[in-house]
Amino acid sequence: MDEVRRVATSRRGIWGWMFFDWAAQPFFTVVTTFIFGPYVVSRMASDPAMGQAAWGYGIAIAGFFIAILSPVLGSIADQTGPRKPWIAFFAAIKIASLCALWFAAPGSPLVPVILAFSLASIAAEFSTVFNDSMMPRLVSKAEIGRVSNIAWGLGYLGGMIALIFVVTMLAGSPETGKTIIGADPLFGLDPKLGEDARATGPMSALWYFIFILPMFFFTPDGAKGKAIGPAVREGLAELKSTLGEVRRRGGILRFLIARMVYQDGVNALLALGGVFAAAMFGWSVTEIGVFGIILNIVAIFGCWVAAQLDTALGSKTVVMIALIFLLVATVGIISTGPGFTLFGALMLPGEDTGGLFGTPAEKAYIVFGLLIGLAFGPVQASSRSYLARSVTADEAGRYFGIYALAGRATSFVAPFLVATVTAISGSPRLGMTMILLFLAGGMALLWPTPYPADKMEE
Repeated sequence: MDEVRRVATSRRGIWGWMFFDWAAQPFFTVVTTFIFGPYVVSRMASDPAMGQAAWGYGIAIAGFFIAILSPVLGSIADQTGPRKPWIAFFAAIKIASLCALWFAAPGSPLVPVILAFSLASIAAEFSTVFNDSMMPRLVSKAEIGRVSNIAWGLGYLGGMIALIFVVTMLAGSPETGKTIIGADPLFGLDPKLGEDARATGPMSALWYFIFILPMFFFTPDGAKGKAIGPAVREGLAELKSTLGEVRRRGGILRFLIARMVYQDGVNALLALGGVFAAAMFGWSVTEIGVFGIILNIVAIFGCWVAAQLDTALGSKTVVMIALIFLLVATVGIISTGPGFTLFGALMLPGEDTGGLFGTPAEKAYIVFGLLIGLAFGPVQASSRSYLARSVTADEAGRYFGIYALAGRATSFVAPFLVATVTAISGSPRLGMTMILLFLAGGMALLWPTPYPADKMEE
């Protein structure tokens, strides 16, 4: 059955599915992590600590709604059959919300901006649930790890290209008005008004619209099922049954609990790492953008290596290795500040040599960032392939809905703790230490989880 589905899917159908990651990633790269988020924190908010807290609360709000609704929508989608109509619906919401970010001028109220960002995040995650649930119908279980990691790497390549475009063509210095290549920003964007960062919203929306089209044109969808009314009723009943069933499938249950914990830490690290650097070193949009480019280059390499390791060693091993890298990297970045690293055990010269990342502390931060780049793609791609190998195509929608729940059920907790500890202490560094609890806890839970070998042989 599995092999029939694989042969029936054309090569361009597989590539169309993988291009969804290419289409989706610039939102996470240039909006959430490296350009727009740091802009909100360092330039739009009245002070960086308040900005980091507001951004953290925005991520927490999105995570709450994603956790509640993803399993419900996944179960309903199993009953209706096709995934593409759901993806199209949430794509429209995401595109409209991203376009609204253009109005986030300095001095504007933070609340409407945070709400628009949260809505875009919710729509992005729901679209991902439906896209991921298509995977068991498209490729054999033996191929899933390779295809998943290649798709994730393709996403980072798309994110890197978008980021390079922003840094070289849009992001100008507030002092000189020039981009990193010495040119005027395109479209007459004014860096003093934050227009270079604000433009990343509409730009990501246009990119997403264009590059999800191959998936709609070429990737086969599920057969039409029930009408929406009966699908809702039966989907909710099926979800209740599935939640009971998960408790009897010990390996999947333990994996989902482990992922619930470690993915919370991963999400917070990705969303707040660039924000933390902006607050600590006063990095400009250009410096944060270059940092993001470096991480994405490393991430592409990391996903390529993980694609080979996933097939040879299994998804769980790849996730464990990635979590170790992320733990070391997180300790490194929170232990680094102006003039020191490793919590002051290693003092660094404080003088600025000029240019990008001019101080030794900034260079140390970059080194730790490379470990994040190597690991944050594989930890997510191989988690996705672990579940896809563990379930059948007919149950993929509801299980990937629960998978999204596991990735988001507590996803508001890590950013909420980071935001709250930061707000109370006034120290972004102390707030970021909360991420370590989630990475270490998830790794401890994952350690005894079995491999899905029985499903690999189907």
